Amino acid sequence: MMSKLHSMAFRIDDAVLRGEIDNTVEGRTTGRIWLVGREEPLTLDLNGDCWRDLAGARLTFENLDPSPDPDVGTLSSVQTGVVGDITASRKARIATVSEDEIQTLHAAGREIPYEWKNLLYLEWFSESNGRVLIETSDYRLTVTEHHWQMDADSEQAQQLANLHAMRDFMASLILRRKPSEEDIAAAGDELDEYQWEERLKESDRLADAYQEVLEKYMDDGDAERKEAFVMGWDGLLDALAERDETEMIDPFDDDELLGSGSGWQSSSLEEEEEEERHPLQVLSYEVALRAVDLVSREGGSDTAEHCLVSNLLQVSAKLAGALTGHGSGYEPEAGFVLAVLKRCLNWLNEAMSACQALLDQEKDEDQKMALTHLRQSVFEIRDGIVALRRELKHG
Repeated sequence: MMSKLHSMAFRIDDAVLRGEIDNTVEGRTTGRIWLVGREEPLTLDLNGDCWRDLAGARLTFENLDPSPDPDVGTLSSVQTGVVGDITASRKARIATVSEDEIQTLHAAGREIPYEWKNLLYLEWFSESNGRVLIETSDYRLTVTEHHWQMDADSEQAQQLANLHAMRDFMASLILRRKPSEEDIAAAGDELDEYQWEERLKESDRLADAYQEVLEKYMDDGDAERKEAFVMGWDGLLDALAERDETEMIDPFDDDELLGSGSGWQSSSLEEEEEEERHPLQVLSYEVALRAVDLVSREGGSDTAEHCLVSNLLQVSAKLAGALTGHGSGYEPEAGFVLAVLKRCLNWLNEAMSACQALLDQEKDEDQKMALTHLRQSVFEIRDGIVALRRELKHG
């Protein structure tokens, strides 16, 4: 049975027929959105403003190719809450060729052409449904004249409020467990594989939340800080600030300027980081990216395509946490690594089942060849994990 990862946001862009967002009254954003299969539109009544491109204006949009989505039936008709990031100028990389061409290019080992485009990004945090998101470059948009103007400082303040809204939403989902007296008493004792498995079950919400955050900020120039902030990783924020202070270069220091300009120092750091990455993590990351490019992204979360990609992404993320850093002075407990590797085997089995399902229904020979190669790579990861578990248990 294929696993189904729960998305923490309602992503409704496919089911939208048309809609309107009105921010002509400062501090309040309203709107109506018509969806496939629902007679009455969603009504939005939100506190806060859009980004500067839409602040003070009224936006209308139309989806020229709508499709039904059963999840939208659970949305409340009245959406009250606060705005998230609402803009028609969010930048993202979009492939410039069709889905079929992407698969052909990938099978031939050729680079897939992309271009940067503006996305419509409508995000809000509903009191009844949590985070709701429309993210697309395919709608037809119309923006009216601005009734009032937002300056750069006001936009920055609104975007900071949006970050806080995302952080509050993530905190409500993660629900970090406070250490018990038993946990405190056992601190310093090494846990076995089964104790780590219990702790890892509690961390699943954290992993799903982080995947949601990565998707939101992946193309942001300040992704590291924003991800750390909304995840509540304040210690990481401090470490990032300390790192930036350390990396500051004195513009009057000729030696530092020569060192940074020669490219030698950067190359050395990249090689050092690469050495700290475990080969299994490197391979799993490459295979996950290959799967993302190879299969169609259409369809729901119960499709073989989604099962394949989501499970491979899980494996890549978990191996990064468990294996990255070996040889750098930090060695995770063997019980923790064993528990993570055991979970990865389950996800890999799900991924191989999904890959086989896709092979069984595929007619195109090039695509079948690419899927066969991908499945072989998944087997390689699985064999590597089995060998590593054997080594950790008997080493």
